[in-house]
Amino acid sequence: MRTVTVLLILMPALLFGRCTCSSDSVNRGDLNVVPLGQEWQMGEQLAAEIARTQPLVDDPVLQEYVARLGAQLVEQTEMADRPWQFHVVADPSLNAFAIPGGHVYVNTGLIVAAESPAELAGVMAHEVAHGVARHGTERMTKVYGLSVVGSLVLGEDPGLLEQIAAQIIGSGAVARFSRKDETEADALGLDYLYEAGYPPEAMGTMFETLLAQRERRPNLVERFFATHPLTERRIEAVEEAAAALPPRTETAPPLADFSQIQQRAARYGA
Repeated sequence: MRTVTVLLILMPALLFGRCTCSSDSVNRGDLNVVPLGQEWQMGEQLAAEIARTQPLVDDPVLQEYVARLGAQLVEQTEMADRPWQFHVVADPSLNAFAIPGGHVYVNTGLIVAAESPAELAGVMAHEVAHGVARHGTERMTKVYGLSVVGSLVLGEDPGLLEQIAAQIIGSGAVARFSRKDETEADALGLDYLYEAGYPPEAMGTMFETLLAQRERRPNLVERFFATHPLTERRIEAVEEAAAALPPRTETAPPLADFSQIQQRAARYGA
């Protein structure tokens, strides 16, 4: 009965093309029928499942660095008042991903591969943009349907939450974004990167690094490319957009010695 009730609440959004979410919700992607507050609640449940199965790094220095970098980016978004959390995964593969509800995950391998803090910030800005545009809940609705998402919003199906978390970690089936989503996340993320004071061209150079790694060590980037289709034309578009931005006199303050952060990340098998 509770699932039926939430569907009756959400259905007008489908019928009239408007979201019934609260006025403080931001969605620059497609129609999203999940209320923003409940998306954050769902994110906590998914994050708990991921923490149960993934080797999250227990290094306060490394964790603080990534969290502060993430906070710099989130401050540039329309969702800066929401509680975001940034996690470091002990995994040598070059990957980062976001789940609904403001949770962003960064692999130690990606931290080591970045040639500068700005390059790492470029990928993280892209993931923050997925969260702001709410691509995760859009994708879940398309994959599972409105009725299933309604039960997840109510917390009625913990088994499915576990399944979704496993898919995000493994095949990325739920988090496999469309090219439209990727283009939108590039554009938003580039704005966040620029406004935070990082050189915007760093997003393109990090994407070039990932593309080069696909040729040399494809096993280390296969999960990133499974969920983030990346082409040379897409990189060119990011580089052109970055070049069109006016120079900034203010730059992001350094958070720490990046080489030392990379050394700490390398201890976890990167």
